Amino acid sequence: MQLQNAISQSISQALQAVFGITVDAAQVALQPTRKEFAGSFTFVTFPYTKQVGKGPEQIGQALGEYLKEHAEEIRDFNVVKGFLNLEVEEQVWLRLFRNLMQDQSYGQGEPSGRNVMVEYSSPNTNKPLHLGHLRNNFLGYSVAEILKANGHEVMKVNLVNDRGIHICKSMLAYEKMGNGETPESSGIKGDHLVGKYYVLFDKAYKEQVDELAGQGMDKEEAKKKAPLMQEAQEMLLKWEQGDEHVVNLWKKMNGWVYAGFEETYRNIGVDFDKYYYESQTYTLGKARVEEGLQKEVFFKKDNGSVWVDLTEEGLDEKLLLRADGTSVYITQDLGTAELKYNDFPYDQSVYVVADEQNYHFQVLKATLKKLGKAYADGIYHLSYGMVDLPSGKMKSREGTVVDADELVQEMIDTARQQTEELGKIEGFTQEEAAQLYHTLAMGALKYFLLKVDPKKRMLFNPQESIDFRGNTGPFIQYTHARISAILRKAAEMGLAVDVTSFDQVGNLHEAEQEVITQLVNYPAVVKEAGNLYAPSVIANYAYELAKAYNRFYQEISIFNETDEQARNFRIALSAMVARFVRESMKLLGIQVPERM
Repeated sequence: MQLQNAISQSISQALQAVFGITVDAAQVALQPTRKEFAGSFTFVTFPYTKQVGKGPEQIGQALGEYLKEHAEEIRDFNVVKGFLNLEVEEQVWLRLFRNLMQDQSYGQGEPSGRNVMVEYSSPNTNKPLHLGHLRNNFLGYSVAEILKANGHEVMKVNLVNDRGIHICKSMLAYEKMGNGETPESSGIKGDHLVGKYYVLFDKAYKEQVDELAGQGMDKEEAKKKAPLMQEAQEMLLKWEQGDEHVVNLWKKMNGWVYAGFEETYRNIGVDFDKYYYESQTYTLGKARVEEGLQKEVFFKKDNGSVWVDLTEEGLDEKLLLRADGTSVYITQDLGTAELKYNDFPYDQSVYVVADEQNYHFQVLKATLKKLGKAYADGIYHLSYGMVDLPSGKMKSREGTVVDADELVQEMIDTARQQTEELGKIEGFTQEEAAQLYHTLAMGALKYFLLKVDPKKRMLFNPQESIDFRGNTGPFIQYTHARISAILRKAAEMGLAVDVTSFDQVGNLHEAEQEVITQLVNYPAVVKEAGNLYAPSVIANYAYELAKAYNRFYQEISIFNETDEQARNFRIALSAMVARFVRESMKLLGIQVPERM
């Protein structure tokens, strides 16, 4: 980025000196030179033809001649129609490379003084995590790490949806059909066991609805009048009233779920600084609803339910509290937002939630503004697209989701099969091989889910994700393992490389320049990813860096090079690529192996 800024500044000076026009350097746009032409950066001259009164090629030729004579960064140039392609002096590349070798914090932003809270995962305690949760967890974790790299103080939090009608459905089904079954007695992981009863409730409930509808009742009325639904609503009321039996059942089943979640979180490599529970925030939310009534920014309807009118904000009237006094999602979110701000006075609170909830977060922000809360403006909904499968959309209550634990195990099994077929585990112990399979599986899964822009809906293909070629996690991981082998060989040969061991390197190959370009661009990439909340920017960078290195590796010899300085430079270049592959993949929550 520093090099681009310097060249932009030189072009700005050239436009003034040659044509007498003033163009701010910040407005001078550069783009990478196309592969078929010599050069590293290209300046487009078409936009200046009217202002200068000359053709685009004449402008390019005149600017190129000026830059070659006056700009120390420019070695040569060529003009193709309205494109001025600039070749950078080799010593500039080497100087940039030496600087980043000596800067261990290269790419890490200076402390910004901003507090950012990132909320992700947000599971319900009535079912295990599924494929959609994996995209959420990986996205939230990676965004938090990217924001840290941009110099922000970051707190990662998990709001657990541990109360509500959906929880009562699992509880009621267990009470009626469980016969005292436990995770220990059944051999079923706790979150899976509770999820089993959620599916059983839905099956029995649908049968009741169909039976009532068959007797002539309207289908929508039947859904409300079905005995199981009425019992679940009654159980929710009892829970909010503190009924001892209901609360004890709730604690027992939630305990099973939490143990299951923690096992999954450890396995997929995500963590949290703090947990919040809706059961502990909904009462505070109710207090905020009462505050809104007193301030007359909320209103009651005849049935006693409480609403907020957001029509002036381009939204609608929104229910905040049911007629029976029980809370809805927005109620507890009002309380949670305040609790989070009290714990960690944030400049921004990022909610990683699927795009199905876009309207909900517009309402939350607008409602907090109605209440006059200073932290309302800091609310940011990181909306992401759903994950589909070849078979279609997932539905938890019907038991048709792709379970996260099962998917991870499937990925590990696929990694084992692929790795053994390619013969990449020679000399590994059984434990080392198992660790490699897990590393490759998680790399494949995380990279596939993160390389897509968060806003886009996506189709997940497990087999495609674990390919060792193309834009995949394993391709990048394999590149790191390849470089690690090169560095081990260099160490065995006693080749300790420092920045003074290639001062006189000359005739840099185009592939070497391309790799250096990728390396020096790292800080700009981290900044862009932070500004956009987009791990896909980092994923794309890691792939382009690995691809550039593999081109270098195929076209240029390292250990057969007779020029000692050139050999030492290439070893050092390899080491820096390994470092930035590690750092970029770490921002995605992905480990890279030393051996494969």
